Amino acid sequence: MSVPTPAPAGGTAVDELLDPAFLDGVENLSMPDVRALRQQAEQAEVNLSYTRRLLQGRLDIVRRELQRRAEHDGRSLVDLLPEILSEKGRGPAHGLGRHQTVQPSAPERLEHWVTSLTPADDLSDVQALPDDQLERAARALGDGERGLSQRRRGVQQVMDALAGELGRRYREGLADVAQLLADESRH
Repeated sequence: MSVPTPAPAGGTAVDELLDPAFLDGVENLSMPDVRALRQQAEQAEVNLSYTRRLLQGRLDIVRRELQRRAEHDGRSLVDLLPEILSEKGRGPAHGLGRHQTVQPSAPERLEHWVTSLTPADDLSDVQALPDDQLERAARALGDGERGLSQRRRGVQQVMDALAGELGRRYREGLADVAQLLADESRH
């Protein structure tokens, strides 16, 4: 029996943003409409970022357990958690240092997506899992992380394009900063 493949990270909300037609005609939209699109993209990026952090934590634990076994390290996984959580051995972050003004929406749904990557493997006790299940979980989580990161980069490009459009309007005098501040003070 084959295990169903989970939907791509972010689901249809991200699919919509990544559709090349999403930005078609953005230069003709009103400022509130462009800001709404930017906010939509920002929410999707925050959700993907949060999901990636959840996924990466699980992947780090699974990989460290596999390493612990291969090296015959007598320490327990619990003893290794400070090392795992300190990101030792992980490369530099690839985030773009964006200031996030929103929180992840429906974190339980995002957690469910991460869990769906390894439906046959209960990762609540990785020390009890045999090597083959841990290796399968590591592959599934790694594949999920790569796909998620690719989609996240695409959403970030959409955010950049929308920010660029807003910036262009201010530079060219097509938008008024005073009006923006007045609008934001009402919210």
